[in-house]
Amino acid sequence: MRTLLASLAIILGAVGTATANPRADADASAGESLAQPCAACHGQAGISSTGTFPHLAGQQMSYLAKQIMDIRDGHREVPQMEGQVDDYEDQDAWDVAAFYAEQEPHLGQAEDDAELLARGEALYRAGDQEKGIPACSACHTPTGGGIGSAAYPALSGLQTDYTISALQDFAAGDRDNDPNGVMRDIATKMNDDDMQAIANYLLGLN
Repeated sequence: MRTLLASLAIILGAVGTATANPRADADASAGESLAQPCAACHGQAGISSTGTFPHLAGQQMSYLAKQIMDIRDGHREVPQMEGQVDDYEDQDAWDVAAFYAEQEPHLGQAEDDAELLARGEALYRAGDQEKGIPACSACHTPTGGGIGSAAYPALSGLQTDYTISALQDFAAGDRDNDPNGVMRDIATKMNDDDMQAIANYLLGLN
């Protein structure tokens, strides 16, 4: 428990340092204009039409701003985003994040598979003690809304393809911009069935 609290303190401290100033001045109207090119992949209002690109509508503003700045600064590699945000100032990142955060989030429908849903719910609500997987809800809240103050993302309604891809990237170390390696550690303890189960559960969570 002490180790977990210490890790959370490090994460919170890092987030607070990285996102200290422009957040208060975030302008969703300016962000809407900047976000026009994003619509090709993420939809006009942040609802993507494909499972490859994540929905952004209703996402935590702090999380989105961090991801944009991480991509810009080379801390997260997303080939489809190459060159898209190179010229962004920090304020631009926060403005775009504010726009998407204000949009109505997507509500999905999980696959009606009792065993799959039960495993997904168990992982999300309680984790898996034997595997050392903590409950997802501890950081992403029981409803999947995320925690803005810690830049923990909302997960409810995310497409299964995207969720599985993200977990696989964390597990392989291809994505490493998670504070303190928390998601990398968790993802390496999940097998393919676990990833499928949690992804399906998140799709229908709201």
